[in-house]
Amino acid sequence: MDIKFDFNGIFVDIEVTEEGKVHLWNCSSHPHRRGKEGRWYPIAEVQGAGYDPKNHHGSKHTLTSPASELRYDSHSLTRNEKGGLFILTQKTPEICVTTRWQFYDGIKAIRAETEIENIGKEIFPLQYVSSFSLTGIGHAADPREDDSYAVWMPHNTWYGECQWKRYSLHELGYDAVNDFSVKRISAANTGTWACSEYLPMGCFEQQGEAMTWQIETSASWCWEISDLGEQLFLHLSGPSWVENHFLKRIAPGEKFLSVPCALCFAETFEHTIREMTKYRRKIRRPNPDNEHPSVIFNDYMNCLEGDPTTAKEIPLIDAAAEAGCKYYCIDCGWYDDGPWWDGVGEWLPAKKRFPGGLKKVLDYIREKGMIPGLWLELEVMGIQCPLAEKTPDDWFFMLEERRVIDESRYQLDFRNPEVRKHADRVIDRLVNEYGAGYIKMDYNINAGTGSDRDADSTGEALLAHTRAYLGWLDSVFQRYPELVIENCSSGGMRMEYSHLSRYSIQSVTDQTDYVKMAAIACNCMTACTPEQAAIWSYPMRNGDEEETIFNMVNAMLLRVHQSGHLPELTQKRRDLVRHGLDIHNSITEQLKDGLPFWPIGLGTFRSEFLCVGIDCEKYAYLAVWHTSAKEGSVSIPLNGRKFESVFYPSADYETSAEQVEDRLIISLAGKKARLFRLINV
Repeated sequence: MDIKFDFNGIFVDIEVTEEGKVHLWNCSSHPHRRGKEGRWYPIAEVQGAGYDPKNHHGSKHTLTSPASELRYDSHSLTRNEKGGLFILTQKTPEICVTTRWQFYDGIKAIRAETEIENIGKEIFPLQYVSSFSLTGIGHAADPREDDSYAVWMPHNTWYGECQWKRYSLHELGYDAVNDFSVKRISAANTGTWACSEYLPMGCFEQQGEAMTWQIETSASWCWEISDLGEQLFLHLSGPSWVENHFLKRIAPGEKFLSVPCALCFAETFEHTIREMTKYRRKIRRPNPDNEHPSVIFNDYMNCLEGDPTTAKEIPLIDAAAEAGCKYYCIDCGWYDDGPWWDGVGEWLPAKKRFPGGLKKVLDYIREKGMIPGLWLELEVMGIQCPLAEKTPDDWFFMLEERRVIDESRYQLDFRNPEVRKHADRVIDRLVNEYGAGYIKMDYNINAGTGSDRDADSTGEALLAHTRAYLGWLDSVFQRYPELVIENCSSGGMRMEYSHLSRYSIQSVTDQTDYVKMAAIACNCMTACTPEQAAIWSYPMRNGDEEETIFNMVNAMLLRVHQSGHLPELTQKRRDLVRHGLDIHNSITEQLKDGLPFWPIGLGTFRSEFLCVGIDCEKYAYLAVWHTSAKEGSVSIPLNGRKFESVFYPSADYETSAEQVEDRLIISLAGKKARLFRLINV
């Protein structure tokens, strides 16, 4: 039996053999693709503890068991409010494995997940399950010919987010040296920072076709590319035993759902990101903040840096209101009269910092026409917090009957209903008593593999904790649908879509150097939608007008995180901030539906020129940065668009820009940035 269909240009070809084996021959943007007959093309890989994998696999998750014994049971393709829903079930006497693919109208995307039900009489000890498995993404080729394939790897670090690199398979250490290999190309994360080294993303690209994926979890995950039967495969998964200390004992009658993932298909990597942008908007919680994005002033970065007081806040509040900000967020330190790091947990206002009370400052923010906000790090409790000694151990991650501790903080365990009640009380107090309408939800530790308390494994506890946290977060938005919550984790250490399908804003980075910021701002739309990507603009006390312009261009196509000592700037520099925010506010209704493009490619910290644009219906907006200290020029392909104007700053600031045929030639002195408007023809 053959199961063939296509949805929005995604072609699926599945064979069910006479013996009931299921082979996924094709899932791509090309209608005809088949591998070699007689090979293994699983639609799901499942490994149980004590089950015999039938493969010389090394670290690869191939020919897993009991997945190799699965046989076809049923399938369906139906329509729902999102698009098409494909479901396929396979069974052994012990387990039923359900593959679920959600397709979306108008988007070349799949959201995939795998469910395992124990239909046997004994516990099934799960060690690995793929959320998506596809063999045949390419042929294992002669090492001299592998340049026809490329893998995009999204390197990520604190202060250096979203730094993608394109590699050949050979450059990543894979060569077809036999009819199979135990070498794999892989990326993984273990712990509570999903993005500490890589974004949970990747892309496989060949001539005329690209496939980009994201794994939607705030914790442990893995993806791998290698070969099986002379065919290249891709596996995407959440946590596993080998990589992440995960084992789940599934009791008879119990079900387990894998971490979801998404895949987008197009001709090039850039076009898959455009499809991914559409998908991210589709799965996101509907909220007014993303429909009408507005500017946030935050007092931390290159400003108060965790030392707020009433006296310091008042002039900043005045300046932020004058500049046109809608939100004003008081960052860390508001709850502690001393050092703010290891005393977090009670979330009560510091009396010395705010002699008239914190609420008085928040009320003043409202009087100035802005919505007040406060910083929180709600998932941790500092070792110096008075509550820490009074709180039972079952509130925390535990290992060997000791509390897990990282950077002088304990990790709260949201599996415990008492922890969720504590978190509710904090949110209720901030919203109802203090009047906060905005919360910056930060998270600055990595609590490791998980907890061994009340768990089958530390990895299982971590996954259950993250799911409990998301359930708690959903309940917060049910109570306070207008509340705006920003996702932050030392910048972008949890910049992923289990969180960003709920939160409306992502703090992309903590980068403090405005020139280095450009490389992050240039690339961050690969990781989240522009209207969710908050980038800092922080004019420096000792800066000049061009530095202020550069800072503004960093953020103007995204969500502006305005900061800096605005009251101390010269009038001309304050005017540049106000002008930049006025322009930004005038185009946000366009940007929120726009799609990104990179006419000279993604940026790096070594790039002399950086360039990113957003295509809107009538116009395209293009940010260009020159990071070198010397004057230089760049030729930018317009791809059919027409150059209209220098959009920011005004004509008072010299800019050399000229369209020559289908290219925009720009010359800039060192460390300058400009925003251009193009016309979509």
